[in-house]
Amino acid sequence: MNFNEKLIELRKSKHLSQEELGHEIGVSRQTISKWESGQSYPDFQRLVLLSDYYGLSLDEFVRNLDVQDVRDKNMSAEQLNSIYNDVGFAKKCIKWWIIIAGIAVGIVLLLILHFVINAIFVW
Repeated sequence: MNFNEKLIELRKSKHLSQEELGHEIGVSRQTISKWESGQSYPDFQRLVLLSDYYGLSLDEFVRNLDVQDVRDKNMSAEQLNSIYNDVGFAKKCIKWWIIIAGIAVGIVLLLILHFVINAIFVW
């Protein structure tokens, strides 16, 4: 039995909805759904809370957990965070380039305006 299947079985054995279980351990229904669908895993603190809630030792609770799957999902989260950080940095760079380009264009326009005014009034 996979970890997510064990979570579903334990929750249903207590006749709880995902929302009720989430309320018991302090997470959202969506978080419980992700754990049960195998999209993510609980952090250590939540594992302890879940094992206590179900009256299981931590070892019993996580026995047969596919560690490589946990690593892969964790790596995916780290990669997503890295991508978000890179996008944020790129946005800042683009913002500053736009500001600098705007200032440069403004200076060029002021110089052109200055020469036009001098050309009109000096002649």
